[in-house]
Amino acid sequence: MKVLPFKIPKPSNTAIVFQVDSGMLYGQLHQHEEVQISIIKEGKGTLVVADTVHSFEQGDLFILGGKQPHVFYNIDSKAEMHTIFFSPYSFGNSFLDLEEGKGLKDFYTFTKAGLKITATPSITTLFQSIQSAQGLYKLAHFLQLITILNVANSAPLSNIIYTKAFSEVDGKKMQNIYEFSLDHFTSPISLITIAEIATMTPNAFCKYFKKRTQKSYTQFLTELRIAHACKLLKESPEMPIAIVAENSGFQTLSHFNRKFRHYKNRTPREYRLLR
Repeated sequence: MKVLPFKIPKPSNTAIVFQVDSGMLYGQLHQHEEVQISIIKEGKGTLVVADTVHSFEQGDLFILGGKQPHVFYNIDSKAEMHTIFFSPYSFGNSFLDLEEGKGLKDFYTFTKAGLKITATPSITTLFQSIQSAQGLYKLAHFLQLITILNVANSAPLSNIIYTKAFSEVDGKKMQNIYEFSLDHFTSPISLITIAEIATMTPNAFCKYFKKRTQKSYTQFLTELRIAHACKLLKESPEMPIAIVAENSGFQTLSHFNRKFRHYKNRTPREYRLLR
């Protein structure tokens, strides 16, 4: 797989592509022209979308806008994800101008920065129908899915809307940064170390990363650690909070508590009680 851009393989006469990924997911930062709608059927891990870090688990549904850089990083080999790829222009430019195509056009605009939705039984059923249906029936199920997603409760994934593709050089550089961060965030990562991974000076790296993500690398790394801490607080209720902090890459409990409250508007203990 090329890092960036990534082209979704599909027949020239197909507007909707259904794909099943199992085992280790993409594992590489990539972007593509198509909108991506994915349901996590099994597994858990971390999703990096443009400037933000999210955790994922079974039952989560993610909508990723066209050209939005992202990488799914599962922590074991048992993940399974079902995905629908489509471009509204695959239906022909005139379709979007019709009354029947208005909902699809609105959906495409609405989801450019990405959304997270909890999959309901009706959404899961429609996914299965789209996977097995052919021709007009597949299109009917797809449009029904879009109608439901347009009004579903959702949370935004990112603050950045990408309108153009990264160059392959930029894509490879950002992939190396994200991959190293995802593999080593539980240990200290110095600015010198991550700048070397990007083959840049520390000062140049700071400007480079900030320009492409609208945030500092330190902020990104902290968000990655907080996302991991949230998973530990949820999945290991007996684990002492001090150990959660240590296993998430924080050097002191006080620093962890301060940062957790800043990002989650509650203490780790309060977060754990809400889950």
